[in-house]
Amino acid sequence: MTSGTAGPPKRPALRPTAGVPETLRAVAHDVIAEGRAAINNPNDAVAVHDLRKAMKRWRAFLRLLQPYLGDEGRRMRLEAAELARSLAGARDARTALDALGDLDKGQEKLSPQSLATIAARLESLRAEAEGNTVTAEARGRIDAILAATGESVKFWPLATLGYREVVTELAEGYRRARESIPRDWMAADSEALHDLRKRVVVHRYQMEIIEPLWPRFGQFWVGEAQRLRERLGHHQDLIIFTQLTTPHQALARWRSRLTPLIAARRADHVHAASRIATRLFADSPKAFRRRLLALWDHRAHPA
Repeated sequence: MTSGTAGPPKRPALRPTAGVPETLRAVAHDVIAEGRAAINNPNDAVAVHDLRKAMKRWRAFLRLLQPYLGDEGRRMRLEAAELARSLAGARDARTALDALGDLDKGQEKLSPQSLATIAARLESLRAEAEGNTVTAEARGRIDAILAATGESVKFWPLATLGYREVVTELAEGYRRARESIPRDWMAADSEALHDLRKRVVVHRYQMEIIEPLWPRFGQFWVGEAQRLRERLGHHQDLIIFTQLTTPHQALARWRSRLTPLIAARRADHVHAASRIATRLFADSPKAFRRRLLALWDHRAHPA
């Protein structure tokens, strides 16, 4: 017998030893399988979280291939967004709980009693939202849509697609994220930071498909993008959490206590995000593209 446990299976990714169109189709099937596994998870909270994550990965991949998929690609992206929105009620309740946990990591904290009382209130909202949203009918509908999408992948017009074309789209995603970085982070409004987060999410998932070209640095790059995504995500979670403190909402009675804690924690995330973004997006888009092309050439023709 062997001891230990095997790590998670590696996701399909581009390598000079494999055809680009075949690999891209394999990535598509892998993402769809991830989504179907998520929606069939019996745990409602896990199903919602994992499906939304899979749909973000799917939309990022479709955006990468948008010039080659045309209207079909746009249709599938909109469909994926709708699938995620259909679970919005359950998502927002979970988000509020995550934001409460994040608040407890700040320098100023709620009392243990207040923290427990608010958590219990949010857990009740979460359970109600999931019960009303993650129904057997909803699960079946989403699974059927993903299954049909998987069947369509074989017809995608990717036969002539090469690595250079993929890199051009990767550089475009990098450029969009880089241009969304605010000049003055502390003056940026929540909408601008949310837009940046969405573009960072796209960049983070797109970079996964070339991660093996950077055996070590590739993991570091995706990891940095993930850390930036998380900081911006926590900031957005706190925006959603704040809405629950407005009059007649579930946490209105704690508004005066929560407001300064939320403001301080949001500032923490903005400071951290600015530092990560400076490192991650130091190169110009042209330099970034040259780097990716050089990595491919090096892997295809090692010295």
